[in-house]
Amino acid sequence: MENAPAILREWFDRVDSEKAGSITATQLKSALAVGNLEFPISVVQQMIRMYDFDGNGTMSFDEFVALNKFLIKVQHAFSDLERNRGYLVADDVYEVGLVKVGFSLDSPSFYTVCESFDKKKDGKFRLDDFISLCIFVQSARNLFNSFDTAKQGRISLDLNQFIYCTANCRI
Repeated sequence: MENAPAILREWFDRVDSEKAGSITATQLKSALAVGNLEFPISVVQQMIRMYDFDGNGTMSFDEFVALNKFLIKVQHAFSDLERNRGYLVADDVYEVGLVKVGFSLDSPSFYTVCESFDKKKDGKFRLDDFISLCIFVQSARNLFNSFDTAKQGRISLDLNQFIYCTANCRI
């Protein structure tokens, strides 16, 4: 895909209708909807927070490229598993889907997260459900890693840190 950067730039420039050099959550939500990816604004805001390297609340082209790489990785994992059904079941998501994306959760954590992202409560995860779940887990991992400075896989939080975490990891 030699033309990928040029295609991404063209897409980004169309979405950046105000030519501000960055896009807002509303602009990103509309653009994703054109590609049949419907997300609540809270999920789109989480996407931006995940890759908002400069912390300005919008998405620059470079930040968009990073998000795009993540979304492609998630879409490939979904496509590899959905077997032309258009959805994954929880066991697919647990056994292979999250692992292909780079996550490892224990069973209780995984099933708790699944309950939150199974919008129709039918045990079927469509692409947007799976992406939303992966966005949440990636955001939670990023936030956890910011407190796990010793890289031990364990953290201790005081109340203020806990409040900060819950405010920054909501979807």
